[in-house]
Amino acid sequence: MKKIGITGQNGFVGSYLYNTLGLKPEEFERIHFERDFFDNSERLDEFVSQCDVIVHLAAMNRHPDPEVIFNNNIELVNKLVTSLEKTNSKAHIIFSSSSQEEKDNLYGKSKKEGREIFVDWAKKSGGKFTGMIIPNVFGPFGKPNYNSFVATFCHKLTHGENPVIDNDGEVKLIYVGELVQEIIDQIQIAETKDVYEVPHTSVNKVSEVLNKLENYKKLYFDNGEIPELKTKFDLNLFNTFRCYFEIKDHYPVKFIQHTDPRGAFVEVIRLGIGGQCSFSTTVPGITRGNHFHTRKIERFAVIKGKALIQLRKIDTDEVLDFYLDGNEPAYVDMPIWYTHNIKNIGEEELYTIFWINEPFNPEDSDTYFVEV
Repeated sequence: MKKIGITGQNGFVGSYLYNTLGLKPEEFERIHFERDFFDNSERLDEFVSQCDVIVHLAAMNRHPDPEVIFNNNIELVNKLVTSLEKTNSKAHIIFSSSSQEEKDNLYGKSKKEGREIFVDWAKKSGGKFTGMIIPNVFGPFGKPNYNSFVATFCHKLTHGENPVIDNDGEVKLIYVGELVQEIIDQIQIAETKDVYEVPHTSVNKVSEVLNKLENYKKLYFDNGEIPELKTKFDLNLFNTFRCYFEIKDHYPVKFIQHTDPRGAFVEVIRLGIGGQCSFSTTVPGITRGNHFHTRKIERFAVIKGKALIQLRKIDTDEVLDFYLDGNEPAYVDMPIWYTHNIKNIGEEELYTIFWINEPFNPEDSDTYFVEV
């Protein structure tokens, strides 16, 4: 078992990596990191001495003064190298550099010089080093106006604002889940690579990305329709978009009922893609679920009885409670990385329709059991 530490553990990429490693507890042990370790040499030394692998993600991306960015990023590298030397560590250091290394800006310069400092340390100490040159990263839970233009667009579209394109150029992108898998691959390979250029997984004009997101807003955010998702990029972009809602305010979404003397008719879901639709009855007091997905799109639609649907993002403590009643049929969609359940809180059987975008495959279920 490898002991993995992540500087920047609570950041955009760091939290995704930390949670993904947690899906394989038999293979990886996660060594906890806190930002203030860099201000306490004893705690930093203790952290470093425990790690077989350190993924150095901590960095400043934006600041009004570029000199502050440069000095901060170099200082973090130097503090980590000092600790590596003090503890005689032979850890494998994986460093997240940027495709901006070759651009004429101080952020790119800080990444290039930081990588070169680690290269020198590895040569002198006999440690391993992998310098990953990473393209533009997007994905769920990134900070708008900081991590990615995708995050900014998603936030604006789901909060009543209009995104603006500053430069409609082509952008090489990688989804955060794909990047995390690249990092895990390098952990497992455990070879020194002074420079490893992580391949991008898509190339898109900024306007093309915005057009897709605007379509998701119109079809899904406003009307609850699952859009056509032709490519893996489309699925990743859609799952990213879904994570920028104010979840607690958006759900449950009530269906439109069409009633006449015969009874009522409700359209449960309109699809641009396929998937698996199922139906369940649940007796009073029983809870189903308590699991999460990292890629699947899932809808719970209550059509009879009373239900409590609960959601919790797996690295937070906040539980979102949604009360649904079959007298006013409604649905809740499950964002990725949110563990969720449904409980019959009524006195009669609960009838629920479940839709998920891919048929269940026990060999690749993308289903991880965690109590809400």
